Amino acid sequence: MDWVPLARFIKAFTFGYPFVMAWYWMIGGVLYHLLRGRHEPRPENPPTLPEYPPVSILLPCHNEEAQAKETLGVLAAIDYPDFEIIAINDGSTDRTAEILDSLVPHIPQLRVVHLAKNQGKSTALNVGALLARNEILVGTDGDAMLEPHSLTWFVRRLQSDARLGGATGNPRIRNRSSMLGRLQVGEFSSIIGLIKRAQTVYGRIFTVSGVMCAFRKRALHDVGWWSREAITDDVDLSWRLQLAGWQLVYEPKAICWILMPETLKGLWRQRVRWSIGGTQAVLGSTRQVFFGGRWELLVIWLNYVASIFWAYCILVGIALWLVHVAIIPLHPEVPIANPIPGFWGALLAVTYLMQAVVSVALDRRFESGVHRAIFWVVWYPLVFWLLQALTAAAALPKALLRPRGASGAWISPDRGIR
Repeated sequence: MDWVPLARFIKAFTFGYPFVMAWYWMIGGVLYHLLRGRHEPRPENPPTLPEYPPVSILLPCHNEEAQAKETLGVLAAIDYPDFEIIAINDGSTDRTAEILDSLVPHIPQLRVVHLAKNQGKSTALNVGALLARNEILVGTDGDAMLEPHSLTWFVRRLQSDARLGGATGNPRIRNRSSMLGRLQVGEFSSIIGLIKRAQTVYGRIFTVSGVMCAFRKRALHDVGWWSREAITDDVDLSWRLQLAGWQLVYEPKAICWILMPETLKGLWRQRVRWSIGGTQAVLGSTRQVFFGGRWELLVIWLNYVASIFWAYCILVGIALWLVHVAIIPLHPEVPIANPIPGFWGALLAVTYLMQAVVSVALDRRFESGVHRAIFWVVWYPLVFWLLQALTAAAALPKALLRPRGASGAWISPDRGIR
């Protein structure tokens, strides 16, 4: 077999794809700032709205005894004139039910619903949405701490355009006691926010952040609410809303603070689940994208497919390098993609650093001291790009082989060292 063309392509694509995408995100992020961000007030100083429609906050809970009281205390203190909190206890086996009930007399906005058994986050959200009294629904998680003005920013954005079916907020990491935690601070500071800004400018968002998102109830009704079959409810809903003609946007001033995994096992499980859910959503949308006239979603569809292909190129490239070094030296003309950084590795490192600088410059008004994340971004390619490749490669067969109609009970995720 002639390995030369294959090895050349793998090497070029392995380095070329992240290089091109980094510039794609940077340009989009800068455009977002120029078109919308630079004239916006600071997150702590929202403007007065023409009206303040009532809002329903949906809080699905499963085994949240460690966080429930803190989370609900923060939600109750939100600075918005009219809102309710619907906490849905999804078959918890710890003291979650007892804690939620004990808080009802102390939080007037709180309503509690108990489900007899664990039926999954999507079911819990559907129950909460059907019980909600209001048109605007804000979804969050049991470990999230919303900033006081987050509802105002969501409502303001939804008021700006009737075509908006939803908006995604700006999650920030609050547990930073380990190297994995600090690496994720760099990830969210330099990657996630930049990507969502760029996707908003380019017209379509791959996914809202389930921990911090707002929807119009009629948009949810239009697409059949949250799917019980989806392993990642936020990705699945984002695609179905946009396939139905609704638009989604990023609202960086709607901020919440979240807990993230700080063990390799917890991080692996989280990222594999994200990859499976993303793959299912993309595969499930293929027919409508190509044959249903939803060409506006083609860019993010192609990008996701390319990212999966890139993940397998990484694995094949590493395998070829190991064969070349440790087993059978390949032909001298075969261009091996050496994982030890050379010129292309150095170019990527400089590009990632530029991306981090751009993103931190955009994010500095949302988190004090965010510039310190640049140090951890230097290590991002060594940890999270490899993790992304491994989880994406592992997720593809799982997504393809997952039984149709399977619904998801859920377990409490790793929420780090506190």
